[in-house]
Amino acid sequence: MAVATAADVLRPQVADRARVYDAALVLGGSLLITLSAYVALPLPWSPVPITAQTLTVVLVGALLGSRRGALCMATYVAQGAIGLPVFAGGTSGLAVLAGPRGGYLLGFIAAAYVTGLLAERGWDRRVGTTLVAMLVGNAAIYALGLPWLAAFVGAKAALPLGLYPFVAGDLLKLALAGLALPSGWKLLGIRRDL
Repeated sequence: MAVATAADVLRPQVADRARVYDAALVLGGSLLITLSAYVALPLPWSPVPITAQTLTVVLVGALLGSRRGALCMATYVAQGAIGLPVFAGGTSGLAVLAGPRGGYLLGFIAAAYVTGLLAERGWDRRVGTTLVAMLVGNAAIYALGLPWLAAFVGAKAALPLGLYPFVAGDLLKLALAGLALPSGWKLLGIRRDL
């Protein structure tokens, strides 16, 4: 089997073990996104807090690949929807999903998928392409989150409340991920150039 993502390096060849492995990765990834949701800084002027989630979402997507990454985020969203305190600041429930932050949470699924898809094509092997993959994944979060937020705060307020305060932090997080993934591949001794 060709190595498509970092998670594939250790994936068992036996089908039953591979399914258990995949399930463990999905649940483990949902735990990581939960932990990153607790690294939250509420902004008094915005319904959207600053969290470490965007970094975790794109990293999990790149490490697990498109399907496992998206399933991981869907599992996370479902956990929050049924009442587990997994969303930013320990919140949960359908009200959070239906509220101003709901689009961002659903955007996590799209971001993990697209970042994972690019990683499967080797975009996580070099710093430059990793940065592009992470940026595309981050853009997917905003593509769903900003219009959703605009439905609550109006189109004029969506960017100052849901994008501008997050740009500097997102760029820093993307830079960290952009350096980490290619370094991880070097540690594994595997490199597949585009």
